[in-house]
Order: sequence, then C-alpha cells, then structure tokens
Amino acid sequence: MTRTASLQAAEIEQRITALLERMSLDEKVGQLTLLQAGGGHIPEHLREDVRAGRVGAVLNEVHVDTANELQRIATEESRLGIPLLVGRDVIHGFTTVFPIPLGQAASWDPALVTACARVAAQESAACGVNWTFAPMLDIARDPRWGRIAESLGEDPVLAGQLGAAMVRGFQGDDLAKPGAIAACAKHFAAYGASESGRDYNSTNVPENELRNVYLPPFKAALDAGAASVMTSFSDLDGVPASANTFLLRDILREEWRSDAMVVSDWDSIRQLAVHGFTEDDRSSAFEAARAGVDLEMASTTYRDHLPSLVRDGRLTESRIDALVRNVLRLKFRLGLFESAQTDAARFAPAASPSHLALAYEAAVGSAVLLTNRDWALPLDASTLTSLAVIGPLADDPHEQLGTWVFDGDAQYSRTILDAVRAHVGDRIDVRFARGVANTRSRRTDLIDEAVALAANSEVTVLVLGEEAILSGEAHCRADVTLPGAQQALLEAVAATGTKVIVVLMTGRPLALEAAVPHAHAMLCVWHPGSMAGPAVSDLLFGVRSPSGKLPVTFPRVTGQIPIYYAHKHTGKPVTPESYIHQEDIEPRAHQVSVGNTSFHLDTHYTPLFPFGHGLSYSHVEYEHLWSSSGVLPMEGRLTLGVDVVNVGPRDTVETVQLYVRDLVGDVTRPVRELKAFTRVALARGERRTVEFTITPRDLAFYGRAQRLLVEPGRFHAWIGGSSTAELRTEFTLLDHATSA
Repeated sequence: MTRTASLQAAEIEQRITALLERMSLDEKVGQLTLLQAGGGHIPEHLREDVRAGRVGAVLNEVHVDTANELQRIATEESRLGIPLLVGRDVIHGFTTVFPIPLGQAASWDPALVTACARVAAQESAACGVNWTFAPMLDIARDPRWGRIAESLGEDPVLAGQLGAAMVRGFQGDDLAKPGAIAACAKHFAAYGASESGRDYNSTNVPENELRNVYLPPFKAALDAGAASVMTSFSDLDGVPASANTFLLRDILREEWRSDAMVVSDWDSIRQLAVHGFTEDDRSSAFEAARAGVDLEMASTTYRDHLPSLVRDGRLTESRIDALVRNVLRLKFRLGLFESAQTDAARFAPAASPSHLALAYEAAVGSAVLLTNRDWALPLDASTLTSLAVIGPLADDPHEQLGTWVFDGDAQYSRTILDAVRAHVGDRIDVRFARGVANTRSRRTDLIDEAVALAANSEVTVLVLGEEAILSGEAHCRADVTLPGAQQALLEAVAATGTKVIVVLMTGRPLALEAAVPHAHAMLCVWHPGSMAGPAVSDLLFGVRSPSGKLPVTFPRVTGQIPIYYAHKHTGKPVTPESYIHQEDIEPRAHQVSVGNTSFHLDTHYTPLFPFGHGLSYSHVEYEHLWSSSGVLPMEGRLTLGVDVVNVGPRDTVETVQLYVRDLVGDVTRPVRELKAFTRVALARGERRTVEFTITPRDLAFYGRAQRLLVEPGRFHAWIGGSSTAELRTEFTLLDHATSA
C-alpha cells in the first residue's frame, strides 16, 4: 500500500488546490459529469469524453478489463490524468446476494450488516467498482412504497446504527485499501415519506419531523464516514431535493460540517423542469449547482450549461471550484491518483465458500418467526414420513434474490425445496407443487394439485409472498395483502387439515390478517438471497432457531397505513375502553363526538405484528426492571436494567430493546422511542441482567425553534422484546433546559 492510502487531509486539500489551478473551466465541469458506461465495451463517444476530460465518473461498468481501460484512458491519455469514479448499485450483495436491506435490518445485528457490506465491497471492487449507491437511509413507514425493501425500517435509531454499520463495511478503515469502496447515503432526504407510497412522489414533511425522524440516520452514516450523499427524487416543502439549498447547504454543509460528495439521483437535475421548479435545462443546472449538487448523474445539464452560466456571470467559477473540490477529494481518498487499476487476482473469488457461508448466516439471522401456534415449529424430521412443499417461491433460484440485484448470480442460489430434500434425504417423502403459476397470478387451475398433495402429507410448507419484481424502485402496491390467488391457495390447503407452515418471502410488510388464522406457524424470511434454501430448511427443522425482530410494523389491513409504533399520543388517544368495531354499533345509534377517540371503525387499532416483534423456539421472560436512580442529572448518566430469563426448552438469542417516552415536551413527542438495543445469547434456563446506560443527550430532540434541546421533566422507560414491552419504570431529568 502506498503512502497515499493514508494521506493527511491537509495534504489532500493542497493537491486539490494545485490541480484546480491547472484545470480549464470545461475540465472542471467534466469532473461534475457522471455518465452511463458501455457495459463491457467502451463506446467511441465515451472514450473520447474520457480522453478530453469531459466526464469525471461512470456507472454500471462491472467488467474489470473495461473498467481498467477506462481508467487507463483517463490517467494516461487525458491532459490532467484525473482518474474516474466507477459507481454501481451494490445494494445487498454483488455476485453473492445477501438478504434485502430490510431483511438485514431484521437481524438487529450491526456486526452482521458490516460483514455483508464488506463482502459486497470486495466482490464489486474486484470488478473495478470503487463507489456504491448504498446504504439507503430513508425512514420507511409505508409498506406500499416499493423501496421499503431497500430501507432499514421505520425507526431512526435502528436505521442509523445499521446504516453506519453498512458504511463501515463498504469503506473499511481506509478508503484507499484494496477492497474498500465509497458508500453513498441516500436519498437525502425524506424520500420514504412519498405520498401514497408511490415512488418519485411528493413528500410533505414538516421541518420538525424531518429533523427528529428523517435526518438522524443520515447524520449517523456521515459520522461513520460516509463518503458521499445522493439527493432524493422528491421535493421537500415544494423544493426538489436536487435544488434544495436548505438540505444541501444549510444542513449538510453548515450545520453538519460535512465534506461528503453530493451526487444527484438518476436524471434528477434535468427533472427539476419536469417538476415545474425550473423553466429548462439551463435553469435546472443553475439551481442544482447553486444548491450544492457536486456530480450530475446520467443527464448532461451541467456539461451543457455550466460553462455559459459562468461566462454570463450567473455562477462564479469559485462555485464550480467548490463542487469540483468535493469530487476530487473523494478520488484522492480512494487512492485513485496513485493506482486506479484493479488487479482482480488480488481478490478472493466471488461466491466463495466463505462468502456463501456469510450469506447463510445473514439469511438465518434475518428470519422473523411471526407466529408459532402450539409450537408447530420446529419440525421433527425423525417423526415425519411425508412433507408437501408448495408455492411459487419454493423452488425459484432467481426470485429469492430479491430486488436490485444486477450482479447476483442465480447459479449460486440454493432453493428451499432443494435444501429440504437434501436435509431429509430418503427418510421423508418430499413432494412439490407450485399451487399458482406465480405470486401475481389470479388463476386457480393449479390449486387442486396442491390440495391433493397437501391432503396426503403430514405437514405442508407453503412458500408464499411476492416475487422480486413486486418491490423495489417504481414497484409500489396499493394493496399489500398477498397478491394473486395465494390467499385462496392458503385457505384451500388449510382446509385439508394438514399442518400448514407458511414461509413468507417478501420485499415488504404484508397485511396478513386474513392469512394468519390459516397457518400453524408463519416465518418471514424476506427475500433472503443466495442461501435462502439451507437457511430456511435449518430453521424449519430446528437446526437453527429464529432470532430476527421486525424492523417495521406489519398492518392488519392496507387501510391502516401508515401505522408505526412511534406515533404521537394525540389529544384523543384510543383506549381499549373507547374502541368499538362498526359491527357492534346499534342500528340508528345517535351520532355524537363526546368520548370518541382516534381509530378506524372497521379494523382494530393495533397492528398485526408490532415493531420489534419476533419469536424463537424458546421463551424469554423479562423480570425486575430497575434504574440506578429515579433522577438523571443534566450532566449525569442513568443505568436501566432488567433480568432476562430463558424459560423455554432451547438456547436462544434475544434482542433486548429499550424504549423511552418524554411525557411533556416543547413539541409533542412519540408514545415510545427506541433508544438502545442489544443481542443477548441465552442458554436454556439462563438468567442474565442486561443494562443500558443513557445520558441526557440520548433524550435530545428538536423543538419548536428547530434547535436540538434537552429538556428536564418526567420520562417513562420500558425494556422488553418488542415495542409493546410491558415492564415500565420512570425517571426525571433534572436541571434547566439547555441546547444540546
């Protein structure tokens, strides 16, 4: 490794300044241009653009020889020899595919998330990639939104910790080391609040909610060293993110003092005019550059118009220099000026045994046992003679990989059917039927075959859910119940009297109120990646025990959306006493508002499965919640603890969660907020005391003046296994209010 790998910041800035002094205006604008590569070949126009310094970055080139040739042209044939950024969507793996990010979030395991990102970085770096467009840090509270699959869930603390873990995995401890790639925190900001869960839609988020909910994961990722930030497609308070000076200058640069490079999302600068925010491409280029977008992805409004905007005096060349500086800084930090070539032989082979072993661990760790009536799971292979495996996703090596896997190779996939057969061998008669042609199909002609198979089997493993194409970017759904004829398939199979185990393979939370009564157990495995089969098989037969917890709330019905645990109390909160279902209302009942509270008449006010929920093959009880003091001084610390007892029949891993409520605030506060969590391994019969230490800083929030406050007052605290934890204590934060 060369000395450049650990260049000091001051030296990098000096080298950038020296390089800027040598650059023409056109060459500077070239550094702000990110174009689509040829995908294995170099079009002549791209070759000439790189040679002339008209492009500073390319994306979607994963052929190492082609990437190396592009870098050779840039460093040897261009006037200034400036290397290229080579970007790729490496969202949840590369050749080896890990669970979708929402699935990884269900592990609540930062170390696992880091390890998965590290492997993804190494496999993509071997192909010449040096920059990825991940992690996605949008808080996602609407399962209709297809991109919830890419998210880390609904909670700022969980998403922030796991997003930071992903950054550390991609980037390592030195971006210039082989195998490190630059991370990109996206989409800045509040894209997860898209109206009606529709991609590219408007986001109307008050500044207070923006600061308290949507921005903290980005700050956590930047504090972890995230090298770049991507703007959102959406607008915020009427200003599209790619022209939003409040986001890009006031918050990112001035408040947070971040020097991370800012890239637009695909074509989003040109789309400023489509929004109706600008008149034409020239105005779009002006607004984006003025706001602080450093690099334009896909479109060429910068290249086409920035030079003339400078010559006409609308933009200063120093503004252009500031943008270029951020691009060059990342290239220096990546060590590209010392060595832009990739030696693939230095890297372990893609989908190596160790990489697939990690994919297996990630698939096991991300699985969430939603229900387990009468301990239907795990299955006992020694007592079974027949087993039906039914469902369109049980034996499909592609669909289990999930959304956004451009480089995932299905030849490495192990399916559930294959793994179950391998596990039981000849001892159990394992028979398979699709049941429906695919998850979207409404045809029922295949159900009879599945029913006949189930009727003659002791247990049916029914693999239902969504194909990969039903989630991800631009794949939003208005109704998040089981698609197609799957509900009919489930009911028909259950009617045979066989024990039904549902394996739910999905890219989002589904509304399963109609499905749950027909299953003896339900295991949510998300889209679990390459090693779905062995992971699910081992979970079904008790070789491994599920330990995942939900990173997002599951609604009962679609109409409850958005439903999330950290909601506000409101002035008329629903209570068990005030709730009434419409079927229980007397005919011609007198309509009054007195005593009414906030709920829907046609469904229960609680979710089907709450945030943090997840069962195991054992049973954990929480006892003796305590605090080190009833008061927390403004400059002090408070320890909260609980006894966690494994009273079940097996060893287990429990994610212990701490929630807090600020009872009175400068602005209204959520009924509960996750503040800390830890994973605890418990042997059968083991009792352990788990402790959390909090400080006043952990209780800070943005108040009416949009400043971070720490306010004195009373707080409730809960510790338990989900956001519905019942053990509660109380403490008081002392002293006067201060700025945090």
